[in-house]
Amino acid sequence: MMIKRTVLGLVLLLSIGMTSKSQVKIGFEISFKEPQAHYAEVEMNVSGIAAKNYIDLKMPTWTPGSYLIREFSKSVESFGAKAGGKDLKFEKISKNTWRVHNVKANAVKVNYRVYAFEISVRTPFIDESHAFLSPTGIFMYPDGMIKTSSTVKIVPFSTWSKVSTGLEPVKGEKFTYTASDFDILFDSPIEVGNQDVFEFDAAGVKHEVAMYGGGNYDKERLKVDMAKIVEEGTKIYGENPNKHYTFIVHNYERGGGGLEHLNSTTLGASRNGYGSERGYKSFLSLVAHEYYHLWNVKRLRPKALGPFDYENENYTTNLWVAEGFTSYYGNKLMIRAGHVDLNGFINPLLGSVGTVLNTPGSKVQSVASSSFDAWIIGYRPNENSNNNSISYYTKGEAVGMLMDLEIINATKGTKSLDDVMKGMYDLYYKNLKRGYTDAEFKAMVEKISGISFTGFWDKYINGTDDIDYAKYLAMAGFNVVNENANREVPFLGVTTMRKDNKVVIATVLRNSGAWIDGINVNDELISIDGAPAELAVERMTQITGKKVGDLVKVVVVRDGLKKELNVKLTANKAIRLTYSEVQNPTPLQLAVRKKWTGL
Repeated sequence: MMIKRTVLGLVLLLSIGMTSKSQVKIGFEISFKEPQAHYAEVEMNVSGIAAKNYIDLKMPTWTPGSYLIREFSKSVESFGAKAGGKDLKFEKISKNTWRVHNVKANAVKVNYRVYAFEISVRTPFIDESHAFLSPTGIFMYPDGMIKTSSTVKIVPFSTWSKVSTGLEPVKGEKFTYTASDFDILFDSPIEVGNQDVFEFDAAGVKHEVAMYGGGNYDKERLKVDMAKIVEEGTKIYGENPNKHYTFIVHNYERGGGGLEHLNSTTLGASRNGYGSERGYKSFLSLVAHEYYHLWNVKRLRPKALGPFDYENENYTTNLWVAEGFTSYYGNKLMIRAGHVDLNGFINPLLGSVGTVLNTPGSKVQSVASSSFDAWIIGYRPNENSNNNSISYYTKGEAVGMLMDLEIINATKGTKSLDDVMKGMYDLYYKNLKRGYTDAEFKAMVEKISGISFTGFWDKYINGTDDIDYAKYLAMAGFNVVNENANREVPFLGVTTMRKDNKVVIATVLRNSGAWIDGINVNDELISIDGAPAELAVERMTQITGKKVGDLVKVVVVRDGLKKELNVKLTANKAIRLTYSEVQNPTPLQLAVRKKWTGL
């Protein structure tokens, strides 16, 4: 009997808690009084809150998919709060938290402005032509209410007529949308303006493309070619989990980059780049990368990346899978969709391997450490980053290729990395409904391949071994050689840049002559062996008339003082990889090649 009362009491308490939460209503209205000055006006209405003396409103400090604390609250101004038409006292209690007092009135109206003038796929930007609302930089949330639903009403500026977003529209209410919780709201960018909108259907899903900024794109061609990428990605996982999907494309004179979202993406592109085959394929490759994130990261994700802490860093050692493998699969989707041939598939992969091997930091930092340190190194590169770190994008892409070939070879062409990714998706996203650990990912690789990957992890994930490209490409019947293997090219080991009409040292390569003999970044280069800086720069990659081990006199100005340095030239060890098909490949090599390339 006592147990029954306890259970009934617990049920009653839960019911009251759920009722209280369900009564909370949060609504936003976004308008634009001064878009030319780059401002959004935000009105936030919160009602049904539990009676208490204050409510804390918070602004995220970062945006998922871009691992850097960006301090969005720095752009907030003119904060104010009212209840029943009367001003409420408020105070800022942390860098991103506003505490509104005396809220027992049950409903609070908050107004604030956001300054938005940073062009990127991850930050809000507003001018007279359009507004791009990256949600983590626009919307606040009540502390402890991340799982509460909200509505968003957009009031376009007088000369704008369209809104594009992945948010669900509210029936019968123009430009009004709903989000089931703040995770969804923060994951749904909004484009407002006069964008060129077109649609296509693929994998049973309607896709909207919103083009801002004009450009020489061919809509009919894009519809067909983007649809092929969608279909190929869907084949890997056996399902497309969206009801609708939105591409927001910002076309600038020079543009690039992308940021994934649950049922949308924001892409940066060059408005006149679609006219060349290279530019067009580059855009499709970006589409492939960001669309593949629909499964990898937005649903299948490392355990540390969900649920998100929007105020602090979310550390993981698995961005090499989340981002690096997505880069690798961008290549796979491109060849499977017929957008590139064998050269177009293999050469970019060899380029990534070459980049890793040519980066001194690859011998210092593992790809797992690169993932963990994204917050302090990956998004904050400096003049020494090339010497002490490696990109989890590039190294992860190379690792993806090696792992794929190892699995295919071990299973004699019957399994591939596709089976690992689908197995992880089915188990952790669909069944267990949680993220995975590094050990769990490794276990799935070993299950699919039937072999141990401990040595692989030791070398390429947690270690800094050089990539054995010849071994792995040989599995698919390809010879890979370093064209620079037998060349002894003397060089200083620096790159330069122009600054205030001067030639200035931009980087110094670890263990080069410049590194050993004391040339510094920011030195103004005056001459090399008497040749003036302008002429010397032209000869930088190979010092004319010199050989490895020779001394050259380098004159620089540092902090206003002239310095003469004797620098011993070292060999430029940069590699350049090329491939060819082996003669008389074995049946296994042919089976691996077929499974890997699809050709």
